[in-house]
Amino acid sequence: MSPRSLTVIFATLATVVLTACVPVQHPGARGEHRDDFGTPVGHQAVENGGELVMGLSNEPDRLDPTTSSSLYTRYVMSTICEKLYDIDSTSHLVPQLATALPTTSPDGLTVTIPVRTGIRFADGTPFGAQAVATSLQRHFTLKTSQRRSEMGPVKDIRATDASHVVITYKRPFAPITAALADRAGMIMSPAALAKEGVNFGDHPVCVGPFKFAGRVPQTSITVVRDPLYYDAKDVHLDKITYRIMSDANIRAANLRSGDIQVADTISPQDVDALAKDPKLRVLQSPSLGYQSVTINTGNVDGVGTPRKQIDTPIAKDPRVRQAFSLSIDRRTLVDTVFNNWFDPACSPVAPQTPYASDASNACPAFDPRKSRQLLREAGVRIPYPVSMQVSNTQDQLRYAQALQASVAEGGFDLKIVPVEYSTLLDVQKRGTFEALMLGWSGRIDPDANISRFLTTGSGGNYGGFSSSALDSLLSEASRSIDVGERTKLYGQATRLIQQQNPIVYTYRLRNLTVQSAQVTGIQVYSDGVVRLGNAAYLKTQEG
Repeated sequence: MSPRSLTVIFATLATVVLTACVPVQHPGARGEHRDDFGTPVGHQAVENGGELVMGLSNEPDRLDPTTSSSLYTRYVMSTICEKLYDIDSTSHLVPQLATALPTTSPDGLTVTIPVRTGIRFADGTPFGAQAVATSLQRHFTLKTSQRRSEMGPVKDIRATDASHVVITYKRPFAPITAALADRAGMIMSPAALAKEGVNFGDHPVCVGPFKFAGRVPQTSITVVRDPLYYDAKDVHLDKITYRIMSDANIRAANLRSGDIQVADTISPQDVDALAKDPKLRVLQSPSLGYQSVTINTGNVDGVGTPRKQIDTPIAKDPRVRQAFSLSIDRRTLVDTVFNNWFDPACSPVAPQTPYASDASNACPAFDPRKSRQLLREAGVRIPYPVSMQVSNTQDQLRYAQALQASVAEGGFDLKIVPVEYSTLLDVQKRGTFEALMLGWSGRIDPDANISRFLTTGSGGNYGGFSSSALDSLLSEASRSIDVGERTKLYGQATRLIQQQNPIVYTYRLRNLTVQSAQVTGIQVYSDGVVRLGNAAYLKTQEG
């Protein structure tokens, strides 16, 4: 990016950070950041009891595993709604409510999941294979489900006995175990489902170290220790309060004052100063996700409905979308805005996974001259106006305004429309946007980072994009259990996506969580979920 453009960006950003409490501090060279996933309680001396307060940077949507699309809901649900599988600090899949990894028939069409017995949901309902089947069936069949595409081409779900659930497929679907390590694997009380129906998210009941106690909209969510939990001996806190605090400066100030003991995420503008505070500890891990700009190419009547062509150049002409991508100076923007903490993102495939390749890691070059050439070929006027909705949080606005300056060089007049995060989730589902900037926290299997958002008709295809060629590539990749073959196919998918640009990938963050040094047992892995189920206060020294 030219020196003049950098001047514009810095001037623009200055208007955003005037109210910041902490000056920008630059860390060492890129690559010096060290992962810290948190420390298990282990043999540490801890208190039994107490309340922990966590600052949430945005309000979760409804606490329903089937319909939720918010990362912040995952934070809360992780303490009250366990899954069939989870990931560990090394990003390996491990059983949680299942007793072992699934077994798959030789033809790949039958997946058998062994599940726990002899445990109970928070309402006392017995847990077993039939309860699991009920939840999985809901995830797959509920009209408003966000999980359907994550589960693959299911033919049938049933409990074969008290401790086994069998999923039968129309064709093999290798990503299912990874899908069951997130919300698709969260199991809900069948009694609560029967009572609440579509309102389950207002009074969620699952198996977990804590149980739902109450919610004050836009303010807080409270959970309390569940005495029926099967591993209650390892639960130490009495209560966790998730307090909604959208301002990064306020979260940082509350950490320093001790009013909150953990913040889900901290701005790169604050994290270096907080790391020097002996009363605090910074947890950090690489992210499996990405931040991106979704362009609406066909979501007219709401996500999941038949696509309709939108009659605008950016919606119908891939040359205009490619020009937008070429106008983004990814490296300069991420370094300028995020103080060297984050990295450019070029595709939905996380670089640290076995499925990454040269093709998925390759970034489109910053080429504003070619961008303007493509716009002229498409016959649109320059500057070409684009309206982009974005969450009204400080870091998102900082990046959006820097992006605005960058794409101006490529011939775009980007209008930024700030909205509340919860509103943004609704906007993307309804399709009432031209372009939308939002992130995805990522999953360990790339299928969940791509198919959900780009497969024709998927419940997460918020831009309404459709490509039979991409559908075929993703379908073929999901059928294979060979990592090398899947890697090759996801590389081909990346090249196709970068030609069509229905989603323009921009940057990949690090998970930055800050906690009080008086607390232990908090852990954050590459899936971005802050795990509080086994957190505890350290015992104070006597005398």
